[in-house]
Amino acid sequence: MTNVFAVGVGPGSSKYVTEIVKDIIQNCDVVIGYKYTLKTIESLLGGKEVYEVTMKDQEDTYQKVARTLGEKKLVIPFTGDVNFSESEVVDRLVEIFGKIQIVPGISAVQVAAARSQVPLDKSRVITMHVTTSIEDKKLDLQKALIDGYSVVLVPRPWPRMPEKHFMQSEIAKYLKRNGFDTSRLKVHVYEFLTTEKETEFVGTVQELEGREFSDLSVMVINQTKLESYINFKD
Repeated sequence: MTNVFAVGVGPGSSKYVTEIVKDIIQNCDVVIGYKYTLKTIESLLGGKEVYEVTMKDQEDTYQKVARTLGEKKLVIPFTGDVNFSESEVVDRLVEIFGKIQIVPGISAVQVAAARSQVPLDKSRVITMHVTTSIEDKKLDLQKALIDGYSVVLVPRPWPRMPEKHFMQSEIAKYLKRNGFDTSRLKVHVYEFLTTEKETEFVGTVQELEGREFSDLSVMVINQTKLESYINFKD
């Protein structure tokens, strides 16, 4: 049995934290997480040893806790679902702590698909939110759209390095440069999903050019057509 847990705590609202994740957090000793993620579960953190980290200092904190953890139970919470857009961090946790238990959560991708009424089984889900190259993912985006799929996409904020910054405006310009008629592609953009700050933009991909959105945003390019079971009756 492991005493290290990586758990998903949902997109932002505490209402989207699952009961099993609540139980794990309430019964742990140490919590390491980002500010926004910790805010989601702040009501569960009383009496815990809590470390708030950033991308810059998380490595030092993981190493420090690993040296002193002993038999204490550690939880590393992730916004959304641990199994989506977090593999680089999870892989590092395995390298540091050895065996860990992963407990899924509700992803912003799922919520965005539901809000826009775009079924995931007729879509391609793509995350650009990685530190490695996204060139293959850009090609995946093109192929998905050419093949007629809807796309649920997590963009990549990197304002300090414009060549790596690939948010909604950059995505719109990229698609136009590659021959897509972005004036005909329907899109939804959601920010701060499930929180009281949640916003929704509905329009075309072309209209995203020059617009700025939060780092905590998800976009859905909607090419879905109604296809109910009634259409397939003999």
